[in-house]
Amino acid sequence: MPSDLADPADAPPVGILDAPFDSALSERYLVYALSTITARSLPDLRDGLKPVHRRLLWAMRLLRLDPAAGYKKCARVVGDVIGKFHPHGDVAVYDAMVRLAQDFSLRYPLVDGQGNFGNIDGDNPAAYRYTEARLTQVAIDLMEGLDEDAADFRPTYNNEEQEPELFPGLFPNLLANGASGIAVGMATSIPPHNAAELLDAAMLLVDDRGATDAQILQHVKGPDFPTGGIVVDPAAAIAEAYATGRGGFRVRARWGIEREKGGGWRIVLSEIPYGVTKGKLIVEIAALVDDRKLPILGDVRDESDAEIRIVIEPRARTVDADLLMESLFRMTELESRFSLNLNVLDAQRTPRVLSLRETLAQWVDHQFAVLRRRTEHRLAKITDRLELLRGYIIAFLNLDRVIEIIRGEDEPKPVMMAEFGLSDRQAEAILNMRLRSLRRLEEMELRREQEGLGKEQAELTLLLGSEARQRTRLKRDMKRLRDRYGPETALGRRRTALVEAAPTRDIPLEAMIEREPITVVLSQRGWVRAMRGHLDLGSAETLKFKEGDGPAFAFHAQTTDKLLLAAENGRFYTLAADKLPGGRGFGEPVRASIDLEGSIGVVAFLPARTAAKLLVAASDGRGFIAPTAETIAETRKGKTVMTPRPGARLKLVRPVGPADDYVAAIGDNRKMLVFPLAELAEMSRGQGMQMQRYRDGGLADAITFGFAAGLSWPMGGESRRMRTEADLGPWRAARGAAGRMPPTGFPRDNRFNSR
Repeated sequence: MPSDLADPADAPPVGILDAPFDSALSERYLVYALSTITARSLPDLRDGLKPVHRRLLWAMRLLRLDPAAGYKKCARVVGDVIGKFHPHGDVAVYDAMVRLAQDFSLRYPLVDGQGNFGNIDGDNPAAYRYTEARLTQVAIDLMEGLDEDAADFRPTYNNEEQEPELFPGLFPNLLANGASGIAVGMATSIPPHNAAELLDAAMLLVDDRGATDAQILQHVKGPDFPTGGIVVDPAAAIAEAYATGRGGFRVRARWGIEREKGGGWRIVLSEIPYGVTKGKLIVEIAALVDDRKLPILGDVRDESDAEIRIVIEPRARTVDADLLMESLFRMTELESRFSLNLNVLDAQRTPRVLSLRETLAQWVDHQFAVLRRRTEHRLAKITDRLELLRGYIIAFLNLDRVIEIIRGEDEPKPVMMAEFGLSDRQAEAILNMRLRSLRRLEEMELRREQEGLGKEQAELTLLLGSEARQRTRLKRDMKRLRDRYGPETALGRRRTALVEAAPTRDIPLEAMIEREPITVVLSQRGWVRAMRGHLDLGSAETLKFKEGDGPAFAFHAQTTDKLLLAAENGRFYTLAADKLPGGRGFGEPVRASIDLEGSIGVVAFLPARTAAKLLVAASDGRGFIAPTAETIAETRKGKTVMTPRPGARLKLVRPVGPADDYVAAIGDNRKMLVFPLAELAEMSRGQGMQMQRYRDGGLADAITFGFAAGLSWPMGGESRRMRTEADLGPWRAARGAAGRMPPTGFPRDNRFNSR
């Protein structure tokens, strides 16, 4: 239907916009996202502040809470902030104020708090009706220049007040105090740095805008956290993070050893990583003691007062202190990672990820702009004052006539302007003079002031016209500020050390598990248990089973051992000895701990530490040597080591002794073969090589041994005597041969050794 003939009743009501839902939603969400990014979460590169922090400090400045003034209740400050500048919840505003006052949160606190502002233990601050605050010198330095037109002002949310868009001060707050925040689709994370180092780098950029990242890092060594600690990343990693604006820093606690009489010792922590709550850290370490997850750790105590002092006791004086701390670094927040994401709002309020050099360079550009604005403002003030001074001096030189005009004329201003050539401002200022100012001394003071302002005007004019003078002036101001926060001052000294950590070493399992002897038993039906101590493997009490069940494997081990279980399908499974069920009762099904089907039998069960290599062989006579370390599985699904050919199965797994140099194999046909171990390949997975050839049947048993010592086997009976065959020449042949009948007296079950 044509639009001019459309029914008016179909038109949307007045005030309602008919638009697709997806486009309307995307437009409104984009507005919200931009507001979150630019007005809440990301700091401004120029002053390093978010709006709530800027408004807090501005409200305190209006209340004249400078460092020399007395404290005022935080409730008064919060009330002014939310009433005049920041119409949000009082809790959020007070929390922001508290953080600005915490010396363990900010490297250079901007608020000087009096009362309970929380602590590093994680305790909450007192309510704002109990606490008081004022500005610190750092905040004053950050706001310096607000009275000199160094920053633009804008109306507040209700158009009743004015607030600065940013702070123009020379203090490098963004990098000195750092920042963190999560916006929509982006975030920022900037660690604190040393202000003196930043100012040194900034002065380098003032002289040489082409300074490289490497030159900047000669001054800015790395983060400088308020809680100290040690950054353990290599210099190359730190340089890469600063060059790209993305990366991270590993921060460790600072620790030392205190020796005691009698040879004992203990570890004392004096600094903890930034952002870690001390109370939570103590609980975390104590849990390791209670749960016995770190047996070499004895105890932990918090002896902190104003200074951090955490005492860690080892389980025994023979414990390696470095090993203990390395374990704690891995298992607790004694080592934490602080990410670097230098995502900030630049001078055009555009969110960007910058490098350290780019961030400092743009901040220096901003300081040049501030210097020029302050100079222009001062020149305008001087020009106005000189104009008034010229008028005052004319009045003093013609004092009698001025008095006569004032007394005799109804409108003295135009008469004075016409007779003496005065401007409106000059005439108005003369008329507003007090009589007490009409002194000879005042005229002399005005001439001296005029002369001094004239010289200053000339200097400032030269300053505006010369970049070299501007560089000199900016460096002089930075040098003065650097002296205030230099390394020789209590606030300015570097707190975080940068020491590259030694290469990570493997922590032995004994450090994680208390080492105790156990006896492991696996029954024929697959029930496993671990009994404390090394018990007699021939005892009926040790090998007690359910009715119809019997022993399959039994051996001595330690709780720190990893146990290998080999199945007929060629998969190897790994069990932790300390996780086995206890010796009470008959244990638990081993298949509950691993993914092994009930129809698949168990071929071998032994500690992984038994030997460095294993002889793995299938029922068809194929086999190979497997490194024990390569057979350890990380999951309950196991790891395929032997892949038997169709119709075959994994037959045996035997440890290879360090002195073994030969392999003996015997088939179901009762033919034995001896060949050099070197002829058998070493691999971590596969079907293996043909060890012995059979016409009928398959492999019955195989073993490795030292050829010089001969081949031994049990003779049977209760005597448990062994027989050794020293002359093995008749059975020695190349791998893959058929072999010949074994020596007289060889066991009828074709086994070299009992399990």
